Amino acid sequence: MSPKEILVDARGHHCPVPTLRLRRALEDAPAGTAVRLLADDPMARIDVPHFATGAGFEILDRSEADGVLTFLVGRKV
Repeated sequence: MSPKEILVDARGHHCPVPTLRLRRALEDAPAGTAVRLLADDPMARIDVPHFATGAGFEILDRSEADGVLTFLVGRKV
């Protein structure tokens, strides 16, 4: 994790909680800071990209391992 990254661990929560926590972190993040979201609700595969696109953010990286979805989200440049 880089110094300009905030970690939001939403494992164990069902949507829309992971997306709501992501939104709050992005709104509070200083300029140039990305937010890494960890979620284990399969609906996050759909909800997070939909939220990011609609709110003017972009998915910088995404991965899945051992049932945990990881999204790195930041502002479009």
